[in-house]
Amino acid sequence: MTTAAATQFLPVVATANPAQDSLIVSLHDIAPSNREIADKILSRFVRLGVRICSLLVVPDYHRREPMMNDRSFISWLRDLESAGHEIVIHGYFHDRPRQGRESLSQKFITQFYTQGEGEFFDLNYDEAFRRIASACDTFRTAGLTPRGFIAPAWLLSAAGERATRDAGLEYTTRLRTVLDLRSGDAFLAHSLVYSVKSDWRRTASLIWNSGVFQVAKNRPLMRMSVHPQDYSFPVIWSQIERFISEMIPLRVATTYRDWIADQRRAR
Repeated sequence: MTTAAATQFLPVVATANPAQDSLIVSLHDIAPSNREIADKILSRFVRLGVRICSLLVVPDYHRREPMMNDRSFISWLRDLESAGHEIVIHGYFHDRPRQGRESLSQKFITQFYTQGEGEFFDLNYDEAFRRIASACDTFRTAGLTPRGFIAPAWLLSAAGERATRDAGLEYTTRLRTVLDLRSGDAFLAHSLVYSVKSDWRRTASLIWNSGVFQVAKNRPLMRMSVHPQDYSFPVIWSQIERFISEMIPLRVATTYRDWIADQRRAR
């Protein structure tokens, strides 16, 4: 049995009551270079009442930061997992080189929308499986126990979804849904997420997420997706903290791993 396939037999720890509304705060794009800012963000979350998060870790961020080359980073991740945080596989390289021929719609998604980071947008099955299985082996070698895979920008092709399932992982998410790969159940839950690389993107994100938040408040699961660069923009970070502060008295803060386990237990 490969280490990738073996993950499906590991026990899942459930912490939230499925009858209660839940909040999943996820921190994306974690790599050795942003460990310091990630630590600050996690400390802020604790002050807001969010003690466990789903941490989306990239095995080799932009092909320049192989996580296994940084022992202190690995130790830090193991400590976070031991404290109850969930470590999630987030792509492999988190980049997608430009292709020779793309339609206008493809260019919009791969160059404008994701700015070259939609790694699993159109990977074929074999390459998607190779990267996911390799990531599973890397994480297990590091002493981590990943249960889920989330593609960069949530862009996961049908072939990539099948590869994720065949690699033995238990769930994936897209922008609007959470998918239990064992049962096939898909749960509607639109994530709040920010784009901060320009003034107009930040302004649009603030307006857009205000609307998404009003809708998400009425759903049993609310998802807040945070990136390390969000912390550098006070107006963005202020809205993130305000939304979390409003929701944390009303919801149970949990992780994707534990939330999926609770849905299975409720079934």
